[in-house]
Amino acid sequence: MAPTRENMALRRTERWQPPPFVPPAGPAARAAARARRALDLQAASIWSDLRELLGDVRGTVLDVGAGAQPYRGLLPPGVEYLAVDTEDAQRHFGYAVRGTRYFSGSRWPVEDGAVDLVLATETLEHVPAPDGFLAEAARVLRPGGRIVLTVPFAARWHYVPYDYWRFTPSSLALLLEAAGFRGVVVHGRGNALTVACAKVMALMLPALLPQGRPSPAARLAGLATAPLVGLLAAVGQASLRLGRAGEDALGWTAVAERA
Repeated sequence: MAPTRENMALRRTERWQPPPFVPPAGPAARAAARARRALDLQAASIWSDLRELLGDVRGTVLDVGAGAQPYRGLLPPGVEYLAVDTEDAQRHFGYAVRGTRYFSGSRWPVEDGAVDLVLATETLEHVPAPDGFLAEAARVLRPGGRIVLTVPFAARWHYVPYDYWRFTPSSLALLLEAAGFRGVVVHGRGNALTVACAKVMALMLPALLPQGRPSPAARLAGLATAPLVGLLAAVGQASLRLGRAGEDALGWTAVAERA
């Protein structure tokens, strides 16, 4: 008799969920964020790209789907920072951060042509209608303003069931151009080696960072994986510095200009 297979369309929770980000306010929180980036290859790759892309930003930045606002510290002094997120952010994703404006519906609480840059990190995959999201980005940007967005590619299904899409560079270009953007540039974050390291680490992290009430034996077994996780993280970090991505990557970083 064949084993019963789960109908994944009915899944509503994750068996294990990575710890949420926390707002990087204060030395302890910033140190914790650095430690996380040492192990979290996705977060490290996004940080590396945004550090380069946001270093010369001027004017007003709108962080959409801001979550814990983990990349706010990369903005130069003098930039006006606005953060918005869906009113379901706490219920669906566990985020309720001071300074974020929460809204309902599909229209963002921002005036037309009011911002110079729209930032959306690991957000588009959680949006049921990506074309409408990008149309809103075009609406709030001044002519010539930029959008910077990151999306996962080789990544686990997360925040189940509110994770809907995996994009390719082709689909990002198609969506952005249809929304009125030009000069689309898409870079891959990491490469096949980075992905391999991340996938093996994903098998071990639930044991290393157990949730619920694991037995002492399970905790001990999880700790035994720590050296290998550390080694894989080091190899993965080194692979990120190679700067080459192919058809497989942790995710994509896209930049485009409002026409």
